[in-house]
Amino acid sequence: MNRIVSYGIVLLIALWLLMASLFVVDQRQFAIVFALGEVKSIIREPGLHFKLPPPFQNVLFLDNRILTLDTPDAERFITAEKKNILVDAFVKWRIVDPKLYFVSFGGDERRANDRMLQIIKAALNDEITKRTVREVISGERGKVMGAIQKKVGDEALQIGVEIVDVRLKRVDYVENINNSVYDRMKSERTRVANELRSTGSAESEKIRADADRQRTVILAEAYRDAENIRGEGDAKASATYAQAFGQNPEFYKFYRSLEAYRASFKSHSDVVVMDPNSEFFKYFKSSGAAPAAEPARKK
Repeated sequence: MNRIVSYGIVLLIALWLLMASLFVVDQRQFAIVFALGEVKSIIREPGLHFKLPPPFQNVLFLDNRILTLDTPDAERFITAEKKNILVDAFVKWRIVDPKLYFVSFGGDERRANDRMLQIIKAALNDEITKRTVREVISGERGKVMGAIQKKVGDEALQIGVEIVDVRLKRVDYVENINNSVYDRMKSERTRVANELRSTGSAESEKIRADADRQRTVILAEAYRDAENIRGEGDAKASATYAQAFGQNPEFYKFYRSLEAYRASFKSHSDVVVMDPNSEFFKYFKSSGAAPAAEPARKK
């Protein structure tokens, strides 16, 4: 019975030693194996690995993924024009030398973030003080990010870190400068609007004058064509009248006299003062034909 208990204890100890000697490295991690406090090996390959049981060896795991370092608050910097601007940036980074990273920060990611924030702030200050506000905001923003990434990357390699990317999320004026900038932008936009408005007015006057000219030309041509047509019509009418009334000139005179009577006495209030024996009243007395011999009147 004692022998069985002894075997059981030995088996449990063996299992514990085996479990303490095995460890799994995830594909998202590095593993640093320590032997009595010193770095023994760096394991980069994922899978099952062996080590001596504690306290002879122990393992520290580090993240090998791309991590994000975001500045908690926008930092104030001074440009070459001695103007204050606020810059908010973020950095993508990852561990490339686990041993150097551990020696630099003891595996503490918070200490690593604090150190990289200092490096980034120094690089931003160096680049922004060389440039104007316009260059930082729009003109050379890409160059600023590239120069910062290079400067930060060279220094970050000394602590076992690779800088993958640096981006400026926001570049803005401080509050006391914003109002003057907005006023200048407003005046500039107003000037451009006035120029466009005056140009539009000039173009509209030009178009209106051209339209008036075309209208005058079209009306003149239409009036000319109408007069030509009216003249041709009057000529044809006169020819038709002449042909029709030429067959009986006396009837033509009678017809024209009737038209004159109608035009003269078309209103009841018309008054005409003239000699009743005048030529105008010729057809009131007779048709204008030669008088025929009157028949003898009965007495």
